[in-house]
Amino acid sequence: MISTARVPADKPVRIAFSLDNAPDDTSPEDSDPLAFPELDQQLQPLPPCHDSMESMQVFKQHCQIAEEYREVKKEIALLEERKKELIAKLDQAEKEKLDAAQLAREFEALTEENRTLKLAQSQCVEQLEKLRIQYQKRQGSS
Repeated sequence: MISTARVPADKPVRIAFSLDNAPDDTSPEDSDPLAFPELDQQLQPLPPCHDSMESMQVFKQHCQIAEEYREVKKEIALLEERKKELIAKLDQAEKEKLDAAQLAREFEALTEENRTLKLAQSQCVEQLEKLRIQYQKRQGSS
């Protein structure tokens, strides 16, 4: 026997049902329309009409769709988190690439400066040697 009672729309309702030809492995969520809190109220599975097999089937399908929706949302959240991680890695790699490029430019500049200073130092050594020779010649001729 099925008993019915009027319940205000804002009150939670728990409904249990079974289908004679339904497999025994149906989850408890399939029978509880409030098992999908992430769904908007208008998307929540509506309680079935217990004396209508079609209504029970529609309710069961709605619960299955809601479960699939939950899984898809979960996968989307995981993929968005992975996307954030990959973007962070990409940003880090780009920063390291820019840092490496900056270091390469600095190295080139310092290498050029080192070459210039070595050339200037060798020229100064040559000039000093010439001055010593001239000084010695003057000392020897005096």
